[in-house]
Amino acid sequence: MDKWAELRTAYQVAKLGTVSAAADVLGFHRATVNRHIDMLEAEIGARIFIRHARGYALTDLGKEVLRVAQKTEELIDDLAGRVQGDKAQLSGEIKLTILAPFAGLLMGPITAFRQQNPNCVVEINAGEDLARLEYGEAHIALRAGPKPDHPDYVVSHFGRIWFNLYAHESYIQRHSRPAGPDDLEGHKFVVPPVIGSRMPFGHWVAANVRPDMIALSSRDIAVNAEAIMAGVGLGFLGDHEARNRGNLHAIFPPNKDWTAAVWLVTHVDLHRTEKVQAMLACLKAGRPETPKGALWTEDG
Repeated sequence: MDKWAELRTAYQVAKLGTVSAAADVLGFHRATVNRHIDMLEAEIGARIFIRHARGYALTDLGKEVLRVAQKTEELIDDLAGRVQGDKAQLSGEIKLTILAPFAGLLMGPITAFRQQNPNCVVEINAGEDLARLEYGEAHIALRAGPKPDHPDYVVSHFGRIWFNLYAHESYIQRHSRPAGPDDLEGHKFVVPPVIGSRMPFGHWVAANVRPDMIALSSRDIAVNAEAIMAGVGLGFLGDHEARNRGNLHAIFPPNKDWTAAVWLVTHVDLHRTEKVQAMLACLKAGRPETPKGALWTEDG
């Protein structure tokens, strides 16, 4: 296939949604954009766009074509930047994906990255769904749990996230602080639903927190965190988040069972691009700390 110009045109139409917008960005006439799309669809032998009154929508095949075009454009842009030899000119969007409880870990590294690369826009997808890097859904994923083993992924260890049961100062003033794991009777909890929870403390909650002890439960991690901060009950937070929020007290010593390994994951096609490498450097420089008093490390 030798339709790289047509592929680039189709990518802009898909990204911007209309022929007019793509023509403006590319400096083409509308007729040229339409001709490029027709030629590309003829080459592929199938429709990549559905035409409608408001613009162009991608077919399923079109989505696959868009992913190829996006990767191609990023690699070409990266090559151009390397030829110019000017890292300050890094620009465009870089997409990160992470589970919501760990999102706070990104803010320091992102601040450093933006200071070094002010022309780059950072997009974060914080949710339960795992982005497929092979489809261009993210440049970098931070994934918790077992080390990903996809053959096209480049994986490095980011750090270990430590969780603990926390109480806000206002809760302690009203209800006192539990003296230990055997002193939980009469206390109230803020916890996510245990069923389906991927959090490392889920088994402890299921074994120690009866339904009548739960004051508030939400699948939304941010809602639970706000409830803990409001003194509604005891609840689990990452140590990194508790440090940032303040006025929170850890109830138990650090527990290796309440930790999660986090991995930096990139796709082999884009791993060596300057933009991805610049963000990886900032992320690695901002790795999470091991809490004081922890008697366990990655080496055991």
